[in-house]
Amino acid sequence: MKRTIGSLFTLLGLSSGGYYYANKIEPSMLSIEQMDIIHPLIPKSFDGIRIVQFSDTHLGFQYNIKQIKKLAHRINQLKPDIILFTGDLLDEPNKYTEINRLLPILDSLHAPLGKFCIFGNHDHGGYGSDLYRNIMEAANFTVLLNQSSTIKLQDGSRIYLLGIDDAMLGTPDISIAMKNVPKHHFTILLSHAPDLAEDALRYPIHLQLSGHSHGGQVKIPFIGALIKPPFAQKYLEGLYSLGDNNQLTLYVNRGIGTTRLPFRFLSKPELTVFTFRT
Repeated sequence: MKRTIGSLFTLLGLSSGGYYYANKIEPSMLSIEQMDIIHPLIPKSFDGIRIVQFSDTHLGFQYNIKQIKKLAHRINQLKPDIILFTGDLLDEPNKYTEINRLLPILDSLHAPLGKFCIFGNHDHGGYGSDLYRNIMEAANFTVLLNQSSTIKLQDGSRIYLLGIDDAMLGTPDISIAMKNVPKHHFTILLSHAPDLAEDALRYPIHLQLSGHSHGGQVKIPFIGALIKPPFAQKYLEGLYSLGDNNQLTLYVNRGIGTTRLPFRFLSKPELTVFTFRT
């Protein structure tokens, strides 16, 4: 893969300059994507509520503790009401040595309506399942593993948040996650794997937020994405409307870090800010 990318950079006339850009510059070019969420089932009292999604930090590969500290500060500057992490915290959990420095950074993230997360494939890899859960719970995140949670305002209005397990190394089950969710309420699904949106279409789910793909991580003009992991083959990045009546909106976040190869090219790291509008 490294030889292939090097050859492509050379063919494009980028050579060492392209290598440096993809290795050092673009991975630090954080993009803040803003999006309004409009749906008739969103309670009026949720108007203006802000969600910040971040994903795929892959700490320990190319992304380091100094960078995630800066990221946490940027997230807090966005003043989210809800923070959602959609998986792959550590690249190799059993080899990561800075957990004691990481915990206070994650704990410093502030969201009055809650911080929630799900498992990605790397969170299960390297015997990391318990480690990941312990880290996130110690940082006051609610870990949703085929479970639901209610986000409720003081006037009693509410929406529902679901989180399912990773598709590659876990056992995702939307039906179990939906068990305690009543009908006719706005429902958000967190699934690390975007392609599980095909399964989500069978349920009364209105918005799915995913990561995993890194937006292809390296995209070559006229060729496209070089890295399409399993369960991110169809939906690579950005916004999709699915179903005969567009009943499901899917958003795929490009993530923060890198994996396998320490490059990003035409696929900047991303924070996504969703604002409810009624």
